[in-house]
Amino acid sequence: MDQAKARFKVFVGRITGSERLEAEGRTDGVKATIRQKVTIFRHRALGMKDSFKRGRS
Repeated sequence: MDQAKARFKVFVGRITGSERLEAEGRTDGVKATIRQKVTIFRHRALGMKDSFKRGRS
């Protein structure tokens, strides 16, 4: 959802000529991408942690 909002801001910024809105959209897009990658990494780490627990039992 954050990616879509960021793309929309960039789009509207280009149409209206607002460099500030376009830059804000790009920044939001980068934040959303980083948040997504961190979430994926966290889920993988938790999965590995669970697999080690199951292996010892």
